Amino acid sequence: MPTIAIVGPGAIGGILAAWLAQDPDNAITVCARTAFDRLEVETPTGRIEATPRVLVDPADATPVDWVLITTKAYDAAGAAAWLARLRREDTRIVILQNGVEHVDRFAPYVAREWLVPAVIDCPAERTAPGRMRQRGPSWIVVPDSSHGRAFVPLFVRTNFDVSTGDFTTRAWAKLCINAPGAISAILMKPTGVIQVDPIPELTRGVVRECLAVGRAEGAKLDDEIVEQVVDGARRAPADSINSLLADRMAGRPMEIDARNGAVVRFGRKHGIPTPLNEMAVALLVALQDTRSY
Repeated sequence: MPTIAIVGPGAIGGILAAWLAQDPDNAITVCARTAFDRLEVETPTGRIEATPRVLVDPADATPVDWVLITTKAYDAAGAAAWLARLRREDTRIVILQNGVEHVDRFAPYVAREWLVPAVIDCPAERTAPGRMRQRGPSWIVVPDSSHGRAFVPLFVRTNFDVSTGDFTTRAWAKLCINAPGAISAILMKPTGVIQVDPIPELTRGVVRECLAVGRAEGAKLDDEIVEQVVDGARRAPADSINSLLADRMAGRPMEIDARNGAVVRFGRKHGIPTPLNEMAVALLVALQDTRSY
């Protein structure tokens, strides 16, 4: 029986925990800030429920086979507080976060050989502690390694498409999709703002910078991704809200550094100009740091 701990049961973490718990061969522990009695998830095919073990104090944790980290990218230290009690020598740590620097974030806490970076796409929202909604098809890609191949079978009874593949390419492709979310967050407008000129061209510029930097990092990205991002935004519900905007609206910290900040950092590393992403970072940091004024 695989023992699995999910650290950070927000929208995505809660959905993962609920689906993994549908397999009676999995023993699930949820590590949370707030206790709840059960998980309820509205999925595209109906409601699922689960009653995993829920912990709110790292001191109560015991070692498991797998730890799935689904906290925000900036909260590596908070997630790491659980690892001392959840880990044994062969515990594998799967990092399901935004950005492209998954392993680097947790290398100060765990030997790199046990860290498994993962790209996840799961349209989701949390309505209350333990209550989530999965809005559509979801997938996870992990590296084609021994740990990655062992991870895939855990999801045999879920509605997630989980596979091994080219992590670098998939991570940068997702960052190309996420990076223009800064525009909505700055404007405090949902995705429908893409219909207003010159937002489509601004979106293209943000993606082109990310594309160039990703290629320099070894990602195999086609030029077509620029128009795919714009077209995807146009097809999305006009009132849809990306996570960066959702965090700003709720007064929470934003994942600025993991998203647009990463484009800027790696751009400097390779000598690639990223002026639009630099401006996005500057504006979002200013908006976040001055929200109480």
